[in-house]
Amino acid sequence: MNREIIVSNFARRPVRTGVSIVAVATEVALILLIVGLVVGINTETGERTAGVGADIMFQPPGASVFLGLNSAVMPVEVGELLAGVDGVEAVAPIVTQFNTQGGFDVVYGLEPESFDAVSGGFRFIEGRIFESPDEIVIDDLYAEAKGLGVGDGLVLLNHSFTVSGVVDNGKGARLYLDIGAAQEMSGNPGNVSLFFVRLDDPDAVYAMQEALEERFIAYHAVPMRDLVSIMANTSLPALDAFLTLVVAVAVTIGALVIFLSMYTTISERTREIGILRSMGASKGFVVSLVLQETVWLCLAGVVLGLAASFAIVAAVPSFFPTLQLLITGEWIVRAGLLAVASGLVGAVYPSIRAAAQDPVEALAYE
Repeated sequence: MNREIIVSNFARRPVRTGVSIVAVATEVALILLIVGLVVGINTETGERTAGVGADIMFQPPGASVFLGLNSAVMPVEVGELLAGVDGVEAVAPIVTQFNTQGGFDVVYGLEPESFDAVSGGFRFIEGRIFESPDEIVIDDLYAEAKGLGVGDGLVLLNHSFTVSGVVDNGKGARLYLDIGAAQEMSGNPGNVSLFFVRLDDPDAVYAMQEALEERFIAYHAVPMRDLVSIMANTSLPALDAFLTLVVAVAVTIGALVIFLSMYTTISERTREIGILRSMGASKGFVVSLVLQETVWLCLAGVVLGLAASFAIVAAVPSFFPTLQLLITGEWIVRAGLLAVASGLVGAVYPSIRAAAQDPVEALAYE
C-alpha cells in the first residue's frame, strides 16, 4: 500500500518531484566534482613531481615544498658543492616561474644537460629542445589546451617566445625554457630556486638528507618520495577545511530544498492525510510514509547526480586538457550517504507536522 501511495504522489506532482530530484542531484554533483577537482589536481601534481626522476629536492631556507614555490635566491654555485658530495650522481639547477595568464602554470628554467642527467630526458613528440633565450618547450597537454605547435608564438610572463618543441607531460612543469632567460625574467641572475638531486643509491635517500642538512645549515633536503606522498594525500589540513566547507554548503542546500518540497507537499495533502488518519493510520505510519518518499527522491537524485558527474568528467578533457578530475569510490559513497541524510533531516519536521494533524480538521480542509 505504501508503495502505491508514494508512486501516486510522485505522478500527481511531477514538477515538484523533478525539482526535488534535480536538487539532490546537484548536491551530489557539487560534492563529487569539487572534491574530484582537488584530488585530481593534487594527484596529477604528485605524478608530475615523481616524473622528474630526482631523489631529493634541495631548497633554500623558508621555501615551500609544494612545486618548489620560492624565488630564485640560491647561488648556482651551491650546485657545484652538491655535485661534489659522495653518493650524488647528478644535480640539476632549476628556476621556477609561475604563469597566471589564462591559468596557473609552472615554468621551469633549466639546463638541458643537467636536467636530462637527473630526469632521463624529455620524450619529444615534435621539435627539439630550446637553443636560444627566446625559445620554449611545452608539454603535450599544454599544447592541446592552447592549440600550439612547433614554430608558434607564445607570450609568457610579458615575454614573447617561439615554441621549439612539444614533449610528453609528466616532468614537473608544463613549460620549460633556458635557465639564463628565467634568471633574467626573475631579476636574479646567477641564482636558482632549487636543485634536483639524483643519487647513486636511491635507497640511501634519508641518510643523504641528513648529511646534506648537516653540511648546508638551514637549507632543506626534501626526499622526493615524501613530497609525492604528501601531494597524493587528501588529508592535508587546508584541503580538509576546504572540502568540509564545500560539503557543508552542499548538504545544507540539499536539506533546505527537501524541507521546502516536503513541507509544501504536506500542505497540499492535508485532506489526504486526514483521510488516512480517519481510517486508522497511526502517526508513525504517516511519518514513515513521508520519510520513505524522501528516501526514494534522494536515491533518484543520487543516481542522476552520479550520471551527471561522470558525464562532466568525461567531457572536461575535450575543453580543458590540463584540468584533472578524479572521482573516487570513497567519495561516491560519501556523497550518496550525505545526500540521503540531508534529505531525511529536511523531511523530519514536515513528517512530524503531517502526523500531528487532527483528522477532523484535516478532513474539513479545503
